[in-house]
Amino acid sequence: MAVTLKEVAERAGVSQSAVSRAYTEGASVSSKTRKKVEKAALELGYSPSLIARSLATSRTSLIGLVANNFQNPVFLEVFDLFTRALQERGLRPLLVNLSDETDPQHSVRMLKQYSVDGVVVASSTLPPVFAKAFKDAGVPVVHAFGRISSDVDIHVVGIDNRRSGEMAVETLLQHGYRSIAFLGGPESSSSAQDRGAGFLDGLKKAGLVPADMRYADDYTYDAGKVVMNALLDEKKVDAVFCGDDLICMGAMDAARGRGINIPEELGFIGFNDMKMSEWEAYGLTTVRQPTRDIILSSVDLVVSMVNDHERTPEKRLFPCTIVERQTLKSV
Repeated sequence: MAVTLKEVAERAGVSQSAVSRAYTEGASVSSKTRKKVEKAALELGYSPSLIARSLATSRTSLIGLVANNFQNPVFLEVFDLFTRALQERGLRPLLVNLSDETDPQHSVRMLKQYSVDGVVVASSTLPPVFAKAFKDAGVPVVHAFGRISSDVDIHVVGIDNRRSGEMAVETLLQHGYRSIAFLGGPESSSSAQDRGAGFLDGLKKAGLVPADMRYADDYTYDAGKVVMNALLDEKKVDAVFCGDDLICMGAMDAARGRGINIPEELGFIGFNDMKMSEWEAYGLTTVRQPTRDIILSSVDLVVSMVNDHERTPEKRLFPCTIVERQTLKSV
């Protein structure tokens, strides 16, 4: 049988309410009483009920993580960082898979059933209406990896995707490539749209036009392979900027399957700098998105909002960098 709060109170010689206060953050309890309670709890092997605590404080310590790109290994890095950051703060994650979800209200109803204290929408493909739906429902929310815009009254933490696309083009030009194509994620994704726009900006500044622009059906290896094969069937290019590392790996293997030499005949630059990019089989030059900074900042922000629901919405931008490996020819 589990040890009860009443048994701890009897062993410590204090009231049950004193035991409850000893385990309630911010509650008034003397250090002498707290020590007596902790000693009795240790002797009896007592652990406070998180459910009971949530009933007393009207807080569950649950923070929802809403995402929709579970097929991409980048999400494993996101989930690892998110759960660690929450657990270090004594909070607990609640993971919600929104793959193929189109109704934000369904997501709001689901998370409100669990009485989450806050939500992080971790997706560059979900539209801003998903995060806004939580805000309108009175749930503290942060959109991580979201599109930074001035007209949406929600907290957003992310990058300048347009500028990052431009950086990719600048790198390709520095390595001597001129006939450059763009392979993005799904065209409905705001990140794919912005990276594509930055790609065009970079070429325009150099007085060039795109060799081609295409969008994969999903952020997956197979989708990258399909779209790259379609490109190679119709066009001859000397470099490709892929708006995602996994798409880029599929595209590289499509090119290798046709006997194309990388990087001398065809150069590649990806986006994200996922762990697989370092693998010897790919050695992918890529735009590094500061995933760790974005997630940790998002957690800090949502936790602060739990205590201050009226906090002024912030737009936090983190810079990207280029990580050069083996998929571009020497300058």
